[in-house]
Parts: sequence; C-alpha cells; structure tokens
Amino acid sequence: MALKIIFMGTPEFSIPILKSIYETNNKILEVYTQPPKKKNRGQKIINSPIHEYSKKLGIPVRNPIVFDDKEIDHIEKLKSDLVIVVAYGKILPKKLLKLENILFINVHASLLPKWRGAAPIQRAIMNMDHETGVSIMKIVPKLDAGPVLIQSKIKITKEINLKELSAKMSELGAKLILDTLKLVENKKVNFIEQNESEATYAKKIEKIETRINWKDDAGKILAKINAFCPNPGCWFELDGIRMKIIKAKEIIIKGAPGTILDEKLTIACFRNAIQIIELQKEGKQKMTTNEFLRGNKIKIGQSLN
Repeated sequence: MALKIIFMGTPEFSIPILKSIYETNNKILEVYTQPPKKKNRGQKIINSPIHEYSKKLGIPVRNPIVFDDKEIDHIEKLKSDLVIVVAYGKILPKKLLKLENILFINVHASLLPKWRGAAPIQRAIMNMDHETGVSIMKIVPKLDAGPVLIQSKIKITKEINLKELSAKMSELGAKLILDTLKLVENKKVNFIEQNESEATYAKKIEKIETRINWKDDAGKILAKINAFCPNPGCWFELDGIRMKIIKAKEIIIKGAPGTILDEKLTIACFRNAIQIIELQKEGKQKMTTNEFLRGNKIKIGQSLN
C-alpha cells in the first residue's frame, strides 16, 4: 500500500532523497522548506533548492516561519503516514511530534550518536575522521537523539571536501530512504536506541573558525580547508586582502608558522606546510595559484601573521 508522505528539507543535500521518494509509488502530499531569503541587500528573493525542485515536480510547498497551532492542525488534517526530514533547518515542536498515527523520521548525515547537530559533515572532516555515514532515525524532542533504524558507512579521504562528501552522502541517503520506505510499508521497522555515553555534537560553524591559524599543524589546517569548501571557505590575509583557499596539499617542510616559503605559495605551519593549489581573492573569481601568481607578487620569507 502506498504511503502518504510529507517531506521537509531545504538545501541541495535534500534533493536526491526527495527525488528517490518521488520515483516510488508513494504519494508526497506536501513539501516543507525554509522561507525564501533576500539576496544582495534585499534586491532579489531566492527560494531554497528544495523549493525550486518541488515546483518542478508539481508538489505543493509550504514554508512557515513557525509551527503554530494552525500549521500543526493543517498537517494533522493531511493524515499522512510519514514525515521525512532531511536538513530542514528547523526543530519540530513537541506538539507536532505527538500527532497520532504519523511516524517522524530524519535522514542525518553522521553515524549517530556521533556528530549530532547542525554541522555533522564539516565536523567529521575537521576532526580528521576516517569514516562517517548516514543514519535514518526516529525524531524525538531531544536533538538527533532518537532511536536508529538504518545506518550505512562511507570513507573520508584526506582529499575530499565538503561539497564532494555531501554529494556522496546525499546519494547514500537516497538509497537508504528506499529501504526505510519498504520497512515502513511492510511494518517491519525496528528502531535501536542510541548509546548516550558515545554522543558527540557538531555545533554550528562560527565565522571565527573560518580564519586560518598558521600555528596549527598542516594536517589540521588542510582538514579545515576541506571542511569549509566551497562555503563558507577558509581564509587568510595577504597584504591586507582576504584570500579564500579552495584547494591545497600538505608539504613536509619546516619554517616559522605563517611564513611564505617558496614561489609556489607554500606557507609554513606549526608542523609541515600547506601548498595552495587553488584560491579566491576577495571579490574575484577562483583561480589556480599559477594564475594568481602571474598578476600578483609574493615575497619569500613574508609573514602572514
């Protein structure tokens, strides 16, 4: 029997999972997403990626600022079987979660109970974890603490960045949601409680974290560069201008932290160094280091601290 589903998501990450559900014989009643945002100082209103994709599919879209009683009553009247949440960006209120005969599940981008919270992919990369994964869990009032139905692992290499890993995890989530739907349809769901003693939290990325501290180890800096690529981006200042690093590699060489060591824009860290491969000057397009050096002079021995 086909399930009646409400989908809640916002970023690009959510799209493959919505697409996967849409291509089944189940019915997506409505999509909830974050309200449109103003871009360029209010000149243009931008819908979320999920909003735009849902419009293409012809699915009704709602974007309430809050889940007040009126909105909760609306959801209750839809009589859905399942609410699937994927990077929605809002915490569902207890009153909503208490609606009868609706299963609320979340597609979370980590191997719970590790990295609960807002930035699990970024934190996994920054922490130099060797693996992460996707968890399908039941939503409870406590953040990402609900029992887990399905998990699947994925490796984290030293070279992979946020955009690349997010894409792989999104596709993995799209496969796992199909397994989840079959279990729900066949009434074979078996949720397993998380081990609270192993819980860690992936707090929201703060602006202060995006600036490079050359007194860190090169490996740690490289992990941060990858974790914040392409957005918000990891940056440093060169002659008073902000430079965002898009791609870099670790070089085994010594030098005073923050010192430009050679003409390839290799910068010393506390341990080893970072050689910048691709970067973006503030207000400009991204470019390779070779392209940058053709029009910009650097001084070997210059300190960036």
